[in-house]
Amino acid sequence: MEVKDYMGLPYTRLVQEMNDESGHYFYGRILELDGCQSTSDTLEGLYESLNEALEGYIEIKIENNLPIPIPEAPSKYSGKFVVRLPKSLHQRLAIEAEKEGVSLNQLALYKLAL
Repeated sequence: MEVKDYMGLPYTRLVQEMNDESGHYFYGRILELDGCQSTSDTLEGLYESLNEALEGYIEIKIENNLPIPIPEAPSKYSGKFVVRLPKSLHQRLAIEAEKEGVSLNQLALYKLAL
């Protein structure tokens, strides 16, 4: 595959709005490609700079004959997985969910999304 072929794949772009000691900006990364990231003052600029980072990432991998992960189809995932917990953690989370007026599933989803 060539760079343009990889550029057309549906990589997952994660975007965060940041406010820290550097100021206000947007940070983005390609989930499937460790280290492929960028920042910009605007969302539009971030999209452009993230695509440039993606292109550069792929070019370097190809030049060095290194494997390039491809995105997996979302249909492969059911949206469910089972987690075994210590009884004490289960109890603590159930109590916290009850206090918040949400289901344990909703609380777990919220905590995983952080």
